[in-house]
Amino acid sequence: MEFVLLGFSDIPNLHWMLFGIFLLMYLTILMCNGIIILLIKIDPALQTPMYFFLSNFSLLEICYVTIIIPRMLMDLWTQKGNISLFACATQMCFFLMLGGTECLLLTVMAYDRYVAICKPLQYPLVMNYKVCIQLIIASWIITIPVVIGETCQIFLLPFCGTNTINHFFCDIPPILKLACGNIFVNEITVHVVAVVFITVPFLLIVVSYGKIISNILKLSSARGKAKAFFTCSSHLIVVILFFGAGTITYLQPKPHQFQRMGKLISLFYTILIPTLNPIIYTLRNKDIMVALRKLLAKLLT
Repeated sequence: MEFVLLGFSDIPNLHWMLFGIFLLMYLTILMCNGIIILLIKIDPALQTPMYFFLSNFSLLEICYVTIIIPRMLMDLWTQKGNISLFACATQMCFFLMLGGTECLLLTVMAYDRYVAICKPLQYPLVMNYKVCIQLIIASWIITIPVVIGETCQIFLLPFCGTNTINHFFCDIPPILKLACGNIFVNEITVHVVAVVFITVPFLLIVVSYGKIISNILKLSSARGKAKAFFTCSSHLIVVILFFGAGTITYLQPKPHQFQRMGKLISLFYTILIPTLNPIIYTLRNKDIMVALRKLLAKLLT
């Protein structure tokens, strides 16, 4: 009726240091993304589709890390990793749901940049408020039935032998490793879902940026080229980091290979990338920095 998450039990001497590092990173994610959401809400200059999508992305990041980090901090604090079957299934379900939503939202953001750069005259019409709302709602709800079905399929499997999960949260590869019997159908399902929510969105983003780059190169102004590249570079960095880690995790030939570098890769896309994302988007974005300076000036006067 329960699993035991081993987490970082193999390095007991570093538990308190890891607790401090992960707590600091979690607070950084909450604070930075919260500031981005606040700035976009109060600054009229940021009331555009691009920043509307960015504010939703920041909210998604907060939800995404909250599924993982608080539970991990509790396990490090108590040095116990016991988790009920239901809690494990719930954590996996929400993690996959939010991860899939992030893939779709990154695709929507790439489409927004494509329309803005390649079809600037049509941009206000194509990316109107109604369309933006529809794209956001679609990104948040499309994954729900798929992920619930996949989670139920996995947790209806018989589990035997050890109940220890050599990981710091309930993810698909280490859970499948504990299942008894033939898991071929489950592995195929995992790969199909990964292709739909990782590979297809990534290919759409690649196509969008291919057209964007092609269009940028046609610009006669060097300043225009630099501005267009600078606008898109932040999003492209986030896409490469997130989709690269997701591909390695969920499109491996066998989930049993996950143990080798599984924890390290998972730390990368569950904690490190969400920590870097707001920094990438703020430091490389002049509009956000200007809005932040305005807010600080108001607070200090």
